[in-house]
Amino acid sequence: MKRTQDRSSSTAPDAAGNATLVDVAQAAGVSLATASRAFNSPALVREGTVQRVLDAARQLSFRPNLLGSKLRAQQSRMIGVMLPTLENAVFAECWRGIEDAALAAGYSLMLVTSAYDPARERERIEYLLRHRVDGMVLTVADAARSAVLDQLDAEGVPYVLAYNQAAARGQRHSVSVDNRGSAREGVQALIAAGHRRIRVVSGAFIASDRARQRFEGYRDAMHAHGLEAAPPLCLPTHTASNADQIGALAAGPDAPTAFFCTNDLLAIGVISDLKRLGLRVPRDISVLGYDGIALGALVEPPLASVVQPNPEIGARAVAQLLARFGLAAAGVSNVSGIPDVSRVSGARPGRITLLPHGLRLGGTVAAPA
Repeated sequence: MKRTQDRSSSTAPDAAGNATLVDVAQAAGVSLATASRAFNSPALVREGTVQRVLDAARQLSFRPNLLGSKLRAQQSRMIGVMLPTLENAVFAECWRGIEDAALAAGYSLMLVTSAYDPARERERIEYLLRHRVDGMVLTVADAARSAVLDQLDAEGVPYVLAYNQAAARGQRHSVSVDNRGSAREGVQALIAAGHRRIRVVSGAFIASDRARQRFEGYRDAMHAHGLEAAPPLCLPTHTASNADQIGALAAGPDAPTAFFCTNDLLAIGVISDLKRLGLRVPRDISVLGYDGIALGALVEPPLASVVQPNPEIGARAVAQLLARFGLAAAGVSNVSGIPDVSRVSGARPGRITLLPHGLRLGGTVAAPA
């Protein structure tokens, strides 16, 4: 694998003009030894000094390359994991699959969360690199427009995307379901139940390429049946009440008879808001979620949802990462116990994995009143 030169102990400017540790030390006004300790043993350096060194490194776009040849000679046997949050049960279920697969293969894990923030994604990935992980399992806000993924590609750092779908013609590795196709099937089930006025409730599109892909699936289904696709209602948070926005839609002249929510946590919140507004689910309005989290089956009525295999996504992402390491030994490559999956047309075999999805209907979905 391609690796950039280890510059963490350099004492001269890089020949290509890139910043070195000497440049960082000079910019921070500290000695070379202090700058080195700030990266390698920050507990031995005053907090204010560490912050000055890190600020200087950020301004100079410098990172000590902990994946250099000297350090890579002894692998850490640690996998870094970045998920958007653990407040949403979908990622907690994914983490369970990641943990089971990694431990079965003798790997430790380091978990960070990004809060759906691209700037925090860069910071957290840098944190994982400083701790010398051998590779990463990542869920990012937008895989197609991620500068930090471009950086990892340029440095040859092995990673596998979970939930994000890699482009078929690119080089990135991913494990997911077909977000667009599965959403289309879910909306088609609403249409088959008799619904014609269907609205999408989503999180912020900028924070989730999956939400955008699922909205495209909604539009596909509506257009295929000669129905008008309405713009999405993008809510700022999944865990607070959005009764005002939901109520405005539900009371309008073209009030929807069904909501399609791009994740289950949103759907549970929407149902709660509808009940506050005096509306009954599904008698007055139907709600379809997406994710198939176990919690959805426990609410009353049970949440109808497009179901994706969350633990298997995590387990297969780890197995695919180990394969990138050249460690796909017997039992590791199929650690999740699921059958072989379909490949995206045009993709290199084994690079893009699409797992099967399902539909959990009934419960919060019924024919319109």
